[in-house]
Amino acid sequence: MERIQSINPGRLEWCLTDSGTTLAQFSAEVGIGLPSIQKVLDGEGGLTFNQLRKAANYFGRGVLFLLDPAPVDDAQVHTPQYRTLANQKPELSARLKALIERVERQRDIYLSLLEDLDEIERQKFSPPAVSVRDLKAAAAVTRKWLNLGTQNSFDSYRRAIEHCGILVFRSNGYNGKWQIAKESPILGFSLFDDVCPVIVVKKLDWESRQSFTLLHELGHLILQRSSSIDDENDLQSQEGHERDANAFAGYILVPDSSLAAIDDSGRPSSVSLYDDWLRDFRLKWGASTEVILRRLMDEKRLSRESYSQYRQWRNNVPVVSEDGGNRAYRHREPKHVFGDTFVRTVLDALGANQITIAKASNYLDNLKVSDLRLLEKHYAGV
Repeated sequence: MERIQSINPGRLEWCLTDSGTTLAQFSAEVGIGLPSIQKVLDGEGGLTFNQLRKAANYFGRGVLFLLDPAPVDDAQVHTPQYRTLANQKPELSARLKALIERVERQRDIYLSLLEDLDEIERQKFSPPAVSVRDLKAAAAVTRKWLNLGTQNSFDSYRRAIEHCGILVFRSNGYNGKWQIAKESPILGFSLFDDVCPVIVVKKLDWESRQSFTLLHELGHLILQRSSSIDDENDLQSQEGHERDANAFAGYILVPDSSLAAIDDSGRPSSVSLYDDWLRDFRLKWGASTEVILRRLMDEKRLSRESYSQYRQWRNNVPVVSEDGGNRAYRHREPKHVFGDTFVRTVLDALGANQITIAKASNYLDNLKVSDLRLLEKHYAGV
């Protein structure tokens, strides 16, 4: 089979470095022998078109990208939103940077599918007008915009946000290209866009922590109309935009009307019993004990000392998963990762013969055809 010799070895090497991929990993995942790859890097060999296409797809590039003889210009390759997040956190791993680009491509795919499905109405992003000078009022307006009820969970917050024209992705809990590594301090990021913003939340052991991250990122989109990437320190910050996003998230999770339901006279003397004391409220609101205590402290109903003592105690308690985190069925995993809005749009496009089953599989994390058919039946209620 004829091999293409005009591959730019510098561009292939740039892709490997930019994505943080080793030669051995790249070779194993695309099915191209190490000797063949090394020859290309040495400028002494080529690849078949099929191999070249696999290599380009692996790095999220077009075939022509690897054939272009010019050196790579980072300013042209990476999007402004990508560079914004990379500048906020210069220490980002190559793997996480690759995830950011992958998320942007998924958004592009979604918008492209919508154009072809012009007969299907999707909710457009039209954020409410709020003032950052009154975060409690801003949260109240946003709760009304989201049409939130009095009982919520991560899933209900996610559905409400998606219904308002924002895509919500949640990273895989297992190793893969949609995972935020467990050892990474990054908890989530948001990509602002006038047409279709995206929020990405790291899958965690406690869903209540995921809910806080989700609403913190929503705060950046609503309050600052900007993209942001946030780690554990940001979600505890008392400064600037991060402080505002944290307060905003707390007010949405626990508005004054909910806070009024808590009887202070029932508060235990030991902070180790606070979780049990607030258990019913945590389950009803999808909020952590810490968020509820923070709201009580802000309203002068709890001392800062008691709040700090609880945090110190909680940090020394082993994490026990609230939701297990194991996937039950592979065919439902795309829904967990990409959300209902994205998955329905792909299936609608497939049903309307706008895309092939191969493309649908690719858009849904390379789901096997058999699993894709099961996913269709799941959505059809069969």
